[in-house]
Amino acid sequence: MTGAIDSNMTHLHGCRAPAKLNLFLHVVGRRDDGYHLLQSVFQLIDLADVLHFDLRDDETITRVTDLPDVPAGDDLTVRAAQLLANAMAHRGLRPTGVNIAIEKHIPMGGGLGGGSSDAATTLIALNQLWQAGMKRSELMDLGLQLGADVPFFLLGENAFVEGIGEQLTGVPTPSAWFVVIHPGISVPTPLIFREPELTRNTKAVKIVDLSASPLGFGRNDLQAVAARAFPPVADAIKWLSAFGEARMTGSGACVFAAFASESEADAVLQSVPAGWRGWKAQSLATHPMVTLLQS
Repeated sequence: MTGAIDSNMTHLHGCRAPAKLNLFLHVVGRRDDGYHLLQSVFQLIDLADVLHFDLRDDETITRVTDLPDVPAGDDLTVRAAQLLANAMAHRGLRPTGVNIAIEKHIPMGGGLGGGSSDAATTLIALNQLWQAGMKRSELMDLGLQLGADVPFFLLGENAFVEGIGEQLTGVPTPSAWFVVIHPGISVPTPLIFREPELTRNTKAVKIVDLSASPLGFGRNDLQAVAARAFPPVADAIKWLSAFGEARMTGSGACVFAAFASESEADAVLQSVPAGWRGWKAQSLATHPMVTLLQS
């Protein structure tokens, strides 16, 4: 679903912001400024937030949905809208304001990239509604100012990711169904990267190394640290490992396993322990809003 735009270009509803999984995540070094150098494959899945945009008669950018623990001023959707508006102003364009509504389905603090994806979908939708005329590469440059994961969601396809997350190369990934488990906690990303015991020297790989299949390739270097610090993450990995190869995505707390069929995923979901949340999600080859991206 790419979103439904009205003929008068005043609103764009039903805009999907998909989650992502890190099929693997290696820490291959650290820069002098403290940022870690990573390698990963980001996989889009159909678990998604849904955003709705309505233009206003004034110039105010407003999030009309109340999200606990996320002040509107800190929300990446609001910041993305303001960033695009400022970029347009530098070009002599003056966009109207907008109301942003969010149906939140991706858990926050789960390593699924929900906030970054929401920001990317905001840039895609408002580039269309405001008729900003920005190319995909320009939106990606804006997105990087909001976070290292945002450009991936603007690329429009699954990707081999390097650097601090900004170096992207599109890669094909096999079709799969995933079971995603959230064990009821939030894992702070900075805490994991500060841990002295974090592996920071995994040998770098090349895209050709993934040619057999990125599913099951490598490991998540953050997983051991997160599992020690947060026992529910370890519990979720152990439980899901009884059904398939389970690993953590991002810095946690969500863990996932891949299955060949929807029925296999359904069978696993029927026995998710109380207190955890579980989803089945299908792999996506492209971003749901890709048709609105200008190359």
